[in-house]
Amino acid sequence: MSEPRYFYKKGELANGDWDVIVNDKLPGWKHTGTRVATLSPGKTFEIAADKVERLIWPLEGEGIVVDYVVNGERKDQKLLGRKTVFSGPTDVLYLSIDTSIKISGAGRFIIAEAPAKNSFPDKYIPAKSVPVFTRGAGPASRQVHNFGDPSELAADRFIVVEIIVPAGNWSGSPAHKHDTYIPGVESNLEEIYYFEAAVSKNLPTQESADPVGFFSGRASDEREYELTTEVKSGDVVLVPHGWHGPVMAQPGYDLYFMNVMAGPDPDRSWNVTDDPTQGWIRKTWNEKDIDPRLPYLNN
Repeated sequence: MSEPRYFYKKGELANGDWDVIVNDKLPGWKHTGTRVATLSPGKTFEIAADKVERLIWPLEGEGIVVDYVVNGERKDQKLLGRKTVFSGPTDVLYLSIDTSIKISGAGRFIIAEAPAKNSFPDKYIPAKSVPVFTRGAGPASRQVHNFGDPSELAADRFIVVEIIVPAGNWSGSPAHKHDTYIPGVESNLEEIYYFEAAVSKNLPTQESADPVGFFSGRASDEREYELTTEVKSGDVVLVPHGWHGPVMAQPGYDLYFMNVMAGPDPDRSWNVTDDPTQGWIRKTWNEKDIDPRLPYLNN
């Protein structure tokens, strides 16, 4: 078996017409997956029914139509798009295992995945119903679209969110981990990051710009994990275990990422342990305001 890799540049995970496919065919990967694709007129993407649950939503563009068959019933759902990933939330659709899918429309879309055993009802979440909140404070402020959290979505295995980090801000600080199952204290979850970056919406267009952010992660025990890298639009980072964070948006560039997490735990929860050398930073947030640029909403 090939040695595991934890960072893939744009294009390295392309497969057929898919811009990105992450699944258990990657070395060392088991519990989570993601797909990204670009639609054009007359083009469709199809996925056969299998034992994978999915969340589907537009990244950018006019929107998509998802035709699907579940329990012998044929259904369809239109998901309205958005100008960019920095334009606020968009419509989301949850589909459980044993569902065949056909996607058409215009723009780019993303799918978060997790192998699963138990069925749950399909669920359409319109953009106006997506929970939007801010986390952290000051330069640690970021925006969260919390549509795939256990408190919001009935599902079998995964937890899914979108994050927007304004230019110059940090996310995932303090560094934290979720790689050991301690009931009610810490979860054991592998995690995928899919990134997009752009000139900050508060700045004029820059034709020569090369939007970039940064990701950092390191081992928490004897299991090897070391990754500090630039991240750009279309890049993917895998976190099998270990401390991870911060994710940094370089000044001048806003950063977006999608997280899908899942693991072998008997319960579906997101419990983390802070790096003991960094956890103190949370106390300082009480003395700071949320970044006034947030939230980023449709405009």
